[in-house]
Amino acid sequence: MKNETIISKDLANKKLHITRHFAAPVAKVWKAWTESELLDKWWAPRPWKAETKSMDFTEGGFWLYCMAGPNGERSWCRVDFTKIDAGKSFSAVASFCDEDGNLISDFPKMYWLNVFEPAETGTKLEVDLSFDSEADLEKIVAMGFEAGFTMGLGNLDELLEA
Repeated sequence: MKNETIISKDLANKKLHITRHFAAPVAKVWKAWTESELLDKWWAPRPWKAETKSMDFTEGGFWLYCMAGPNGERSWCRVDFTKIDAGKSFSAVASFCDEDGNLISDFPKMYWLNVFEPAETGTKLEVDLSFDSEADLEKIVAMGFEAGFTMGLGNLDELLEA
């Protein structure tokens, strides 16, 4: 089970459920998800890189970053933090945007619930992603979310082992 990303789709409820185990304590995994300097090291699937423009990890705060591609491509995203239970879970809404954080309305929003639990061998991470419609879920999947997020979590494994 270690190092395996499990993604299940629930189209009827417009959700993706992701489970991943990490061989690191919750505090270390939490830090990697909540500090921009660490997020920039693992968030994007290679050869892409995450580049944070600003981050305020507080309820009502947001993370503004871009995915920078190997040929100069830049795709911007804004993650608005809606609820934080320090060291245990946080909820956020992720939206595509321009480099100033202005939302692009024709791209789907993703509603994240990330739960970090102690496990015998480290940390169990469970992520629930909800969408406004089945079409929005399908659009994100068609954009390569499953492979990209799995690769990013693999990058996180490497960072945690360092």
